Amino acid sequence: MKFTIVAVGKLKERFWVDACAEYLKRLQPYAKTAVVEISDVDPAKAGGEAAAIEREGASILKALPERTHVILLAIDGKQRSSEALSAHIDDLALSGKGELAFVIGGSCGTSAAVAARADETLSFGPITLPHNLARVVLLEQLYRACKISRNEPYHK
Repeated sequence: MKFTIVAVGKLKERFWVDACAEYLKRLQPYAKTAVVEISDVDPAKAGGEAAAIEREGASILKALPERTHVILLAIDGKQRSSEALSAHIDDLALSGKGELAFVIGGSCGTSAAVAARADETLSFGPITLPHNLARVVLLEQLYRACKISRNEPYHK
């Protein structure tokens, strides 16, 4: 299994960097995992939110591996329990989709082109998460999914 996380924005605070590094380390025995950070675009400098979204979207699309199953994180996406996410990832792998890319858009959202490229959407619920926290939650859930898939205990 191979996971690629394409995220708009750079982690600036040390605690976010450390949290992501911890889950990336935990994931390595289970799946090759890479994080690609896309520069966020300031709407004031881009000519408005729509222009910023389009520029970020173009960068996201360029960063996505070619033959990969794309899952866009979106508040209105499909909600799954940890067990259901694990089973879904297993099902994707069994159907020949061993490379998954997860997209975390910018603070203004994602472009229509990114949404069109996505094979599915995933939501962590109706709450709004800061993008940095969404990245940590995603990495943790991918690690948890791998542990569940192998019937291994989850170490807290």
